[in-house]
Amino acid sequence: MSLFNYLLSGVLFGAGLIISGMANPENVIGFLDLFGVWNPSLLFVMASAISVGLVGNLIRKKRATPIFEIEWQLPTKKDIDQKLIVGASLFGVGWGLSGYCPGPGILTAFLTPSIGLIFLVSLIAGSYAFEKSEELSKPKATKATP
Repeated sequence: MSLFNYLLSGVLFGAGLIISGMANPENVIGFLDLFGVWNPSLLFVMASAISVGLVGNLIRKKRATPIFEIEWQLPTKKDIDQKLIVGASLFGVGWGLSGYCPGPGILTAFLTPSIGLIFLVSLIAGSYAFEKSEELSKPKATKATP
């Protein structure tokens, strides 16, 4: 049942991106263009998403367990550290420059491969670079001398 739920969630998310116009990067870039032809559509999409999230959170607080899963899967990390700030900043700059965040970028890779695949390859390369930088930043285990 979980795979079906994931598929359904993805299809609903993709449909929401298409209906809201957020699969079009010009809408995102237009929202950030405060001194040009400003496009407020992203503001309405964000308000809608926050509203749905608030309702979902209220439901989560009232139910001991989810309907289609065994337990709630919630983030455990609560602190704001340098990695979070740098990562969020890079994400925001990339989103602002390209007009794509991962959801619309992946959707565009299927709908308009000539454009979306460039984003998708960049997303994978960035993820790979992050994983490698994490491996390099971990302290190496040293061998104990006898």
